[in-house]
Amino acid sequence: MKRRNLLAKRADAIYVLVAGYCLLSLVLKILRPDSLEIDESEQAFLSQFLMLGYGAQPPFYNWLQYGAAAVIGISVTSVAIVKNALLLLFLLLYGLTARILTKDRLLQTVAILGVLTLPPVFLLAQRDLSHTVAALFSVSLFLYGFFRLLKNPPDLASYLIVGAAVGIGAISKYNFVIIPVSALLAILPEASLRERLFDWRVLASAAICALVIGPHAYWVINNIGHATSVTVAEMREGSDATLLPHAIEGMISLAIASSKGVALTLAVFGGIFYSDIGKIARAESLWTRVVGRMLVASFLMVALIVVAMGATHIRPKWLALFTALLPLYLVLKIDAANIDPAPRLPALLSIAGILSVGVVLMLWVRVYIGPAIGDYSFAHTPYNGFARAVSSEAPPAAIVVDDTILAGNLRIQFPDAPIILIGFFPDAQVHLPSGRILAAWSSQGQTPKKVPPRIAKLLVGEDVSIADREPEIVSIPYNAGRPGDLYEFGYIWVESR
Repeated sequence: MKRRNLLAKRADAIYVLVAGYCLLSLVLKILRPDSLEIDESEQAFLSQFLMLGYGAQPPFYNWLQYGAAAVIGISVTSVAIVKNALLLLFLLLYGLTARILTKDRLLQTVAILGVLTLPPVFLLAQRDLSHTVAALFSVSLFLYGFFRLLKNPPDLASYLIVGAAVGIGAISKYNFVIIPVSALLAILPEASLRERLFDWRVLASAAICALVIGPHAYWVINNIGHATSVTVAEMREGSDATLLPHAIEGMISLAIASSKGVALTLAVFGGIFYSDIGKIARAESLWTRVVGRMLVASFLMVALIVVAMGATHIRPKWLALFTALLPLYLVLKIDAANIDPAPRLPALLSIAGILSVGVVLMLWVRVYIGPAIGDYSFAHTPYNGFARAVSSEAPPAAIVVDDTILAGNLRIQFPDAPIILIGFFPDAQVHLPSGRILAAWSSQGQTPKKVPPRIAKLLVGEDVSIADREPEIVSIPYNAGRPGDLYEFGYIWVESR
């Protein structure tokens, strides 16, 4: 009983725990070797540029990373700060949304712990996600503003939050727009809520949304191919080899991806609230109906898109924005059933803690124990060792690479040198600055040891002679690797005039 009273009296302690979790993730990331994963490398490379659009992904996360790099410099720390700040805001706003909608303040704790059982949150976000983390933050911001608007007397601030959230979400992930559309559809059957759509403040909401979206929307209109081609290709991956019609194959893939996204969370809630499952299933309120309709509408719209595009390959992480609604829905069902969550809170806290903190610790420990079994990851690639090996008194005027991961990691090692990634500007002529240029590449497993064709083509096109230049090959010990295990880099120094 004392334990229950302690938890009940300190419902807001969950926000301290969440802040500690994100701080732990940040610190352990900094303590790891300063080599970046795939998405992180892309963000580090793109932080050189402030652009209206960057390709297949919307620019919101890139803008945040650019701002962080401008203020504190580009480093593993600035990369980790952006991600963990967004993750923290996502969790905080998610809890505040549950607080608005529920009678028992402990249910905000249940909501936050519940969302931490979703694989995209406790696993994928920590491993290597960027734009999806920004979109999850946008979902939380939208839910907070939307339900604040519906639950309380209408005020301009709530409408502005909703408009800003829709705008930020749309420039975080294109599929975010399904969330506000599903929310509008969800309140149409409720007369008491429907009237909020006809308030004059909707115009203010639309205006701030247009203001946020406008610059990138202009870019999309003029670069529609760059904005959609990669995603469409990924969704149709393997479609030529499918035996079933694309629509059926796509729906099967969607069903499997959806199941993977929600199975663990449903199992956790089902196990913890096992004795009250029937009561929870029968319970209903205005808010369970609204969030339930949002869930159904979101997945129906995704299904329509899958069929319309002929998509055959759906990844669970693409559904993260929609599965994020599930813990909130379950919490609202518990609230409608008038079930006291306090007795179940220690078990839920233990499970969510093991999953979330456990993954953060596992990713850190893996760096140091993985090499013992020959498990080398991106974190082990010794970019810092390569940087020391090629350093000279005169820093490079620019660095030329043909791989995004190398580009981002060398941006960390040479923050003052422009990184030129071949193919990043496919329609533009690349011009090298005058001075000493470092061209670098991964030579691991490459035979014979020669300058990669795309790098050679660029250098020759810039009147840089490499005919008489033999590439240098350096073998660097892996970060935290076994003695004798080496990674090979190739490079050449050339003069540009």
